[in-house]
Amino acid sequence: MAREVTHEERGPARLDESDMGDDDMIYVCQCGLSGSKPFCDGSHNATTDEADDVRYKYDGDDPDGKRREIAAIEYESG
Repeated sequence: MAREVTHEERGPARLDESDMGDDDMIYVCQCGLSGSKPFCDGSHNATTDEADDVRYKYDGDDPDGKRREIAAIEYESG
């Protein structure tokens, strides 16, 4: 599966001890759906039924929003 991800930030996030979870680990989002980017908030659970050979777009990068299949990644200019 593939997902179109829109990034709005232009710089890095600094991680420190306050970003650690209860298990002393820091989890960074890789699915692009987290509401607390760059950190994982468990939103990737919405992707468990995605097929490997399909590309998906989540409206508004919201895991609870509408998901649609797309033929190709569309790039927005601007």
